[in-house]
Amino acid sequence: MNLPISQRLLACCNFVCKGDRVADIGCDHGYLGIHLLTNGIASHMIESDVAPGPLESARRNAKKYGVESAMTFCLSDGVRDIPRDFDTLVCAGMGGDTMVHILSGAPWLKNAQYRLVLQCQSKTPMLRRYLSENGWGITEEQVLKEGKFLYTVMEVYYEPGYPRLSAGEWYFPPALLENPSDKVPAYFAWVKKGLEITLSHQEDEEKQAALEYLNALAADPNLSFLTEV
Repeated sequence: MNLPISQRLLACCNFVCKGDRVADIGCDHGYLGIHLLTNGIASHMIESDVAPGPLESARRNAKKYGVESAMTFCLSDGVRDIPRDFDTLVCAGMGGDTMVHILSGAPWLKNAQYRLVLQCQSKTPMLRRYLSENGWGITEEQVLKEGKFLYTVMEVYYEPGYPRLSAGEWYFPPALLENPSDKVPAYFAWVKKGLEITLSHQEDEEKQAALEYLNALAADPNLSFLTEV
């Protein structure tokens, strides 16, 4: 039975380790959890959503694909009412402001036992800034393309000693340079163009600092691939 799972969710699945107990926050139709279970990756799923409708949809799909017994279903605002016995938390398809709201309301997540996999739809620099300023380290980040849009998926751990990101790195973090793919240059160009458009209409010291950082990267001969678009 073919599962209609998106490229965004498949990219998140690639960060999950075999045997992980996974909490899917904002599970919607439950396809991420179904994929992880039917492919023998996750050992158990916590399916959570803030609305009853999507949660019931996830339950129906889980039954359809025969994995309902390996799932716990939770009606919850963010992580407020979910069990805490999981290894990896996945948050996909939300804006950075929503993810910041979820994380800031759950100080218990600041624990090295948890790993976060975050796929942000908008306001990604805001999320990276929050993570960096609150003890979280982005250990890996990958660019993905779905349709005509570019997104990233990041792996995050609570590491209070992790180096803080600069204003420029909120927009284009070092993690993207550690394992660059052929999509990284397009993402670099997209971020740079967005900053240039914003600064042509208004003054913003933070965004100006970010653009100067990107220009410095573009001028580095060791990073010449960034401008190959």
